[in-house]
Amino acid sequence: MKRATIVLGLLIVAYGAGYFVVRSAYQEIWDVDGFAYVMFPADGLLYTVFRPASYLDGMLTGMRFHIGPHQ
Repeated sequence: MKRATIVLGLLIVAYGAGYFVVRSAYQEIWDVDGFAYVMFPADGLLYTVFRPASYLDGMLTGMRFHIGPHQ
């Protein structure tokens, strides 16, 4: 049981760290409204993986999210 808790904790920490790396790498300020957005790549894989974290991030920080470049 203790080993499973440690593994689960490490997975949660790795997920959080991965999310913040992606958030930092793909953050842009859109010229139209001046707000910062996390611009997930258009293929949607990162969006799918990190969508739960982005919901929480949006509620806590007000960050906005977009899939692919703004048109």
